[in-house]
Amino acid sequence: MEVEIGAEAKDKRLNRLVALTVVALSIIMGLGQVKDGNIVQAMQQAQSDAVDHWGEYQATKTKLHIDEVALAQTNFLEGLGGAKVAPATSAERARLTAEMAKYNAEIPKLRKEAMGFRDQYDALNVHDDQFDASDALLSIAISVAAVAALADSAGALYAAWVFGALGLVMSAAGFFGWSLHSEFMSRLLS
Repeated sequence: MEVEIGAEAKDKRLNRLVALTVVALSIIMGLGQVKDGNIVQAMQQAQSDAVDHWGEYQATKTKLHIDEVALAQTNFLEGLGGAKVAPATSAERARLTAEMAKYNAEIPKLRKEAMGFRDQYDALNVHDDQFDASDALLSIAISVAAVAALADSAGALYAAWVFGALGLVMSAAGFFGWSLHSEFMSRLLS
């Protein structure tokens, strides 16, 4: 009878450890999902801002090119018309030159801003990848813990703890902005 009580106590202990493991990992996974969702929203905003700025950059370069062509045409017309068209073309030349100077000043700024949003997206993507890896590792850990309870295997529970610890490290990296990043995992999960 004592042998049965000892085995039953052992089963309860393993099941309690599995239950605690699953609860702890589920909480970590849930918090990571919320943070990852916020990161994805920030990535979408950065991507949208980058697209907007690249569009504005391209439009400004197009306007600059149009003004350069218009200035060349103005110079050509003045060359053909001589003194008769000089007063009209000089005013237009001054306007085009001012516009071109404005565009030349805007273009580098727009490019820098667009690249900044692209860099922001890339930085956020590292943390998104960390949470994706964490989610995968924690899911594996929870699954292995469930098998540990069904198979009555302490070894499986220890394996679940290893996967859980790796998932916890990746979650911490995402939350605290650590540069821990696995290219292999990123490629595998993307």
